Amino acid sequence: MDTVLNNDEIVLKVFNNNIVLVNSKEKEKILFAKGIGFGKKSGDVIPKNTKIDKVFAIENDENRANLNELVGKFDERFLAVCEEAIYDVSKQLETELNERIHIALIDHLSFAIERLKSKEEIENPFLIETKTLYPKEFSLAKLIALKIEKYSNVKIPEGEVGFIALHIHSSINDGKLSNTIKNTNLSNIIVKFVEQRLDIHIDRNSLDYARFCTHIKFAIQRIMVNAPAHNDLSKMIKKTYKETYSIAEEIGRIIERELNVKVTKDEVAFLTIHIERFKLCKKIQ
Repeated sequence: MDTVLNNDEIVLKVFNNNIVLVNSKEKEKILFAKGIGFGKKSGDVIPKNTKIDKVFAIENDENRANLNELVGKFDERFLAVCEEAIYDVSKQLETELNERIHIALIDHLSFAIERLKSKEEIENPFLIETKTLYPKEFSLAKLIALKIEKYSNVKIPEGEVGFIALHIHSSINDGKLSNTIKNTNLSNIIVKFVEQRLDIHIDRNSLDYARFCTHIKFAIQRIMVNAPAHNDLSKMIKKTYKETYSIAEEIGRIIERELNVKVTKDEVAFLTIHIERFKLCKKIQ
């Protein structure tokens, strides 16, 4: 649904005919509307009551400063491609994105293009976990990659798509990419720990692996907001699956150490069931 501007807005930068950056009462806004940038230049006024398709507000002072730096650094076409991509992601997810994405993703994509043009190989140690934990974000990241490929005439490898997906996931949570990467890496650590303890190799393409990573993802989310799941069978699971329960307890301690949180016995019990499934698969093999 269209939004209407409540005030006159001063143009800071025209990205293309449909996207402009404006100064608005000590904040910056990125406005999307058909033809809004046509014939406009810096300093022009977009009048009150103009219909807008989408508004992204940049309110944090540090983010505003960093965005202005990027705007002065990159050409309008690249900025437009990035902003169109961010708009598409927001529309597909039907949610507002953390304003930090306008700085972090644009800066990341620019650096990635430079590295790829220089024939540098981009390695992504979180690729498999990212595809498993964040399938929707990964799908959207592929669409962004296609836009960037068309703009830059550079092939975007799957590892880079994974990094874009992490930026998207971060933007719909706390906006901090470091936390997203940390939690993704924690999932990888846990899976490798299970492999070591059970002396098995877990197929990263298997359904059991996907279930386990997804469970870890939501368990971490529950633990971080202090809303642990309740498991009525916790005592029975501990008694029945002693070996795997012990492994799950060790995983609980890993999570506690890495995130500085408390992992409940009920969460340990749920982990036990997933680990037991891997143990059964080993016996079948």
